[in-house]
Amino acid sequence: MTKREKRTLLAAAVLAAVGGVLFVLRFMGMRFSGIVLMGIAALLSMELAVDRLAGRSRVGWWCQLVFRSGCTLVLIPLVMLEGYVIHEAQQPASEEPCKAVIVLGAGVNGTEPSLSLRTRLDAALTYLEGHPEIPVVLTGGLGYGEEITEARCMYEYLTARGIDGSRLILEEQAANTAENFALSRPLLEMAGVNPVTDPVAVVTHDFHMARSRLIAVRQGYVNPQGVPAKLPWLHLEINYYVRESFALVKTLIFD
Repeated sequence: MTKREKRTLLAAAVLAAVGGVLFVLRFMGMRFSGIVLMGIAALLSMELAVDRLAGRSRVGWWCQLVFRSGCTLVLIPLVMLEGYVIHEAQQPASEEPCKAVIVLGAGVNGTEPSLSLRTRLDAALTYLEGHPEIPVVLTGGLGYGEEITEARCMYEYLTARGIDGSRLILEEQAANTAENFALSRPLLEMAGVNPVTDPVAVVTHDFHMARSRLIAVRQGYVNPQGVPAKLPWLHLEINYYVRESFALVKTLIFD
């Protein structure tokens, strides 16, 4: 085995080990990063195998060419999508006057907001205090391990911090971002807001902004304006930024 092959094998082993640890330790919130690292380790091992085949036969050379071409064809779009995610995430909160606000739900631990939901709510709280006259849709149903809906949890959090409950409209059925927007639309219309013509502010995380805007437009929201929230820890931000490019692929194809 050559020195290059040994280095490749060692890198694959290290990445697989770190990825396995991140995947198992759920409390770190980096399971997806763990999956990505294990995937890279697998690709390095496959590269080593096809490299050896290429040195033995012409068939092996073609296998190497196909493998590398496939990796390139996958990697380039992912890098471009990641750049788009980052670009959209870096946009400042909208200053355009909006007719309503939608706060997208996130996980609830029993009856308490998760870290992810709490950071969205804090961003929403700041925005709502500066725009006291517009209605707010809190959207999110009941998920695994949740004793109350995400919308109800958000209502309790915001009213406990001084937001007038009469402004808050609860949408308690949505299970994903597409449903968040689809089920919020009739509630907005009942409140006198037409998403087809009226700008609507959307509170979600910065890394989620690109995908949420895309889904909102598909659901008929002509002018969704971002109000980004940030996670407090860098390692979580990195994890979700990486995850979001893959999620965007799913949205482009299926949602």
